Amino acid sequence: MRTSSSLVLATLLFLGCQSTRKSTDTLVAIHTKLGDIKVILYDDTPKHKESFIKMAKEGLYDSTIFHRVINDFMIQGGDVGARPGFEKEGRRLIPSEFRPKHLNVRGALAAARAPDNVNPEKKSTTQFYIVQGKKFTQKELTTDLAKLNYAAGYYLQSESNLALRDSLAVLQEEGKIAEMQSILIDLKDEIATYSGMNLDQAVTPEQVNLYTAVGGQPHLDGEYTVFGQVVEGMDVVDKIAHVRTGVGDRPIDDVYLTITVEVLPRKEIAAKYGYTYPDNSLTDNQ
Repeated sequence: MRTSSSLVLATLLFLGCQSTRKSTDTLVAIHTKLGDIKVILYDDTPKHKESFIKMAKEGLYDSTIFHRVINDFMIQGGDVGARPGFEKEGRRLIPSEFRPKHLNVRGALAAARAPDNVNPEKKSTTQFYIVQGKKFTQKELTTDLAKLNYAAGYYLQSESNLALRDSLAVLQEEGKIAEMQSILIDLKDEIATYSGMNLDQAVTPEQVNLYTAVGGQPHLDGEYTVFGQVVEGMDVVDKIAHVRTGVGDRPIDDVYLTITVEVLPRKEIAAKYGYTYPDNSLTDNQ
């Protein structure tokens, strides 16, 4: 009798779980004059997913623009509060939902937020950004750039390094910051020995693999909530990232956006867009 009862109970629990499971997901499409960007939102960042879908369905993001665009970095949009009469929605905050497995790789959808000095809990705003990023070398990823630049200040004061200091100053004046930083990274070991400082930065094997192969912006990890991933339209992200910009990195010619959402079978999304869901989640509850 005990075995039979246990079997019946197990069967009922299984059927109960099956009845609450769904095989669909929400596909988000960001429409612009330069093309469409299609995005999947993560289930394990439910507050951000719910907020984004709700605002999109209500049309709150429509007629906003990508107001901050930096090539090789990211494109930021969705400033609802800039629209007359929508200031309240623009001030809405969402508790952070940091997940170590969701990194700021190329194509990541993440929430913008105010700086730590006024937002110590790192709460998100309803604005969002999509990472364009770039590929990094392993040495770049394992170097603490803040410490490197600090130590380089002492290293470059050495008489034997004055010529290097002057050449770096020229690069800085020309706005070639990336080239200047690359030179210092190549000199990392020498600068570390001279300064007596440890200039290493801890990174995971996954970060090394993704940022060297796919690219992104690793310094944003753990600072902003990543809640989705582009599954189609990164060529459009690249086009937007390359537009001419003016003050505040705002595009000179506005790039307006509208957002639509549709519910599709997860298996269809996986097959059509090559998106890999976590194990067993093709039928998990949303």
